[in-house]
Amino acid sequence: MVKIDKTKLWYRYGVLIFSLFISSLVFNLLLYPTDLVTGGMNGVAIILNHIFDISPSLVILVGSLFLLGLSYLFLGLDQTAGSLVATLVYPLFVSLTEPLARYIVIDTSDLILMSILIGILLGITNGLMYKVGFSNGGLNIISQIVYKYFHISLAKTTMAINFIVVLIGGVYFGFNMMLYAFIIIYISGVVIDKVILGISKNKAFYITTSKEEQVKEYLINKLHHTVTIFDVKGGFLQKKRRVLLAVVPTRDYFRLKEGIKEIDPKAFFVVTDAYEVKGGK
Repeated sequence: MVKIDKTKLWYRYGVLIFSLFISSLVFNLLLYPTDLVTGGMNGVAIILNHIFDISPSLVILVGSLFLLGLSYLFLGLDQTAGSLVATLVYPLFVSLTEPLARYIVIDTSDLILMSILIGILLGITNGLMYKVGFSNGGLNIISQIVYKYFHISLAKTTMAINFIVVLIGGVYFGFNMMLYAFIIIYISGVVIDKVILGISKNKAFYITTSKEEQVKEYLINKLHHTVTIFDVKGGFLQKKRRVLLAVVPTRDYFRLKEGIKEIDPKAFFVVTDAYEVKGGK
C-alpha cells in the first residue's frame, strides 16, 4: 500500500478539521434556514427535518455512520479509513454549531446572494479538503461502491445522486428553490477547481517511471482509474521508453501525485489540464 505524504500529516488534518467546521457553520447559518437542498447528506437532512421534524445533526450522524458501515463492508478498511474522520467529525460540528443560529442572525431573504455566498464557501471548504487528499465522505461512498462493482464513473454517479436529492428537495420546497440549488452546485464546482489547481475538471498525467507495474497497480486498484501505455523515443538520446497516460478528476490530483513520488521518487511526470474527456468508463 502506498503511503501519502506523512511529513505534513498534522497540517493536512488541520485543514480538514477547519474545512469541516466552516462547512458546519455554512449548513446551520445559511443552508438550513433557507431550506436550500444542494445534495449530499446536508440535503437529505433538510428534507427529513421538513417531513418528520428530525434533528438535522442526528440525520447526518446516523446517515454517515450507515454509509461508513457500507464502505467497510463493500470497499474494505483501507478506503474506509480515508472517510472516517470527516464522517465522524462533521456531524459533531453540525451539532455543536447548531445553537449559534439563535445568536447569529443572517438576513437570508435575498436567495440569489445566498446562493452565490453558499456556493463560494462550500467550494472553498471542499476544495481545501480535496487539495490535502481527503474526502468529505457522505453519499460519495455510494459512488465509490457503484464504481467498484459496476464500473460507472464516480463523477456520473455523484452527479446522479445529487440530482435526485435536489429533485426531491424541489418537490417539497418548490421549483425555484431547486434552481437556486443548481446555482450553488455550479458555483461550488467552479470554486473547487480554482482552489485545487487550475480551471479544468480533470488532470492528465504523463508518467515515465522505472516502476511501471507498481504505478499502474496504484492507479487501477487504489484510485480506480484506467491507464493507457504507449511507446515513445527520446529526441536527444534516441532511447525508447514507455509513457503511462492517466486522466483523473481534479480531486484525485494530490493522491496520484504523492503516490507516484512514493512509489518512484525519480519518476518523471507532467500534469496538464484535460478540458474535455469523452468515452471510457
